[in-house]
Formats: sequence, C-alpha cells, structure tokens
Amino acid sequence: MKRILEVCVDSYASAMAAVAGGADRLELCSALSVGGLTPSAALLRQIRRVSKIPVRCLMRPRGGDFLYTPEEVEQMAMEMAVLRDAGADGFVIGCLTAEGELDGKAMEPLRKAASGLGLTLHRCIDVSRNLEDTYRNAAKLGFDTVLTSGGAEKCRDGMETIGQLLKIRDAENGPEVLIGAGVNASIISAFRAELPEAVAFHMSGKTEIESRMHFRREGVPMGLPGLDEWHISVTSEEAVREAKKQLL
Repeated sequence: MKRILEVCVDSYASAMAAVAGGADRLELCSALSVGGLTPSAALLRQIRRVSKIPVRCLMRPRGGDFLYTPEEVEQMAMEMAVLRDAGADGFVIGCLTAEGELDGKAMEPLRKAASGLGLTLHRCIDVSRNLEDTYRNAAKLGFDTVLTSGGAEKCRDGMETIGQLLKIRDAENGPEVLIGAGVNASIISAFRAELPEAVAFHMSGKTEIESRMHFRREGVPMGLPGLDEWHISVTSEEAVREAKKQLL
C-alpha cells in the first residue's frame, strides 16, 4: 500500500513548510485552533500557483458537533463548487445523525459536489456511536479514506481500535485508515513498530513563532479566552521532514 503523510494546514506559510518538508498531501482548512473549518478559495489558489501537491479541503462551516442543518449542508456544497474550481483534488466531509450514526442522506449533496474527486471521512467517526459500523458505512458511501484517532483524544491512546479498523480495511478492501491526532515522528515510529500495516498518517506539525508586532496592547483578546495574539502557530518544516523519514 502507498505510504501517505498528509499535513493539515491553515495558512500559506504552513502549506509551504509542509511541501518543503516532504508532505504527500495537504488537508487545507482554516481556524485549526477550533479543530479546522472550511478554507478560503483564495488560499487554495495561492498554493496552486506554486505547487501541484494534492490538496483535500475540509468542509466544516462551524465549530462544535457534526449534526448539520439543511442550510449548513447547502453552504458546504456551494463552497465545494468554488473550491473545486480553485483546484481542490478532494474533500474532507462528515455528517452525523442526532443518534451518532453516519448521516448518508445529509451527505448526499456533498458527495455529489465531490463527484470524481478524493473523499475523506473526517474525525466525526471518533464521536460516532460505533467506529467499526461508521467505517463500514463510509465504505458503502464511496469514501476512499477515513481519518481517525481511534475514538481517543490522541491516536496513541486509540491504537487498539485503529488496529481493528486496519484489519477491516485489509479484510474488506475498505477505505484507507488515515491516523491523526497527536501525530509526529515518534508516534509514527511507534505505530509502524506495533502495526506495520499502518501506512497513512495525518499531522499538523505546528510550532509557535513570535509575532512581529512591536507594540502590544495586553488584555484585549481577539478570540477565545486564553489565546495569545503574540504567538502564531505555523507548521514546522523540520517536524514534517522527520515524520516523513519514518514512512520511507
């Protein structure tokens, strides 16, 4: 199976660092601080001007749960058309019912909008009722990839469940199991030692850089309490490079 290192990025600088570090694919989003939201077409076009790296765009209109209204589904489908024109190679989507099941009906317009392109089920699987059922249903809906931490906060803690999904993948020719949440070079090494059949990993590789601002007015947060405007999270080229070495 093809080994894949996908890097999740939410800025041009992060995208360029991921490319330079040897990423095989990008998951493009915005607002990684809230788990990632739909990216702008302008950012995708900027990346496309300088790189042909495969890019899958995350479709998530807001933070919070994955139970979407018809209007939110329509919004995602409309944005997918724009991102497709801007050069997206695929999309990362996922909708759940109120009971925690994969919602095929809600995703129908999204699957139609992604027709002919790559399709990843995002980590809604990790908060679904039954991960194995959700994985199998994703296969039936035509997803080629499922991003998961194994239903844990960090993938290292979900390794047993990920191992079960890998067994299903191999036995049923299912979607690729893309391992995410807390991935770095050492985590990939640990997975490869324990689960050599694990070949696809998803990381952000973030590091904080100091703001270039000289004047700093303190006590006026621009976002969620506790966020620091004077440090910016950017993907580390070196972290990506070290992770990629573990897949060679």
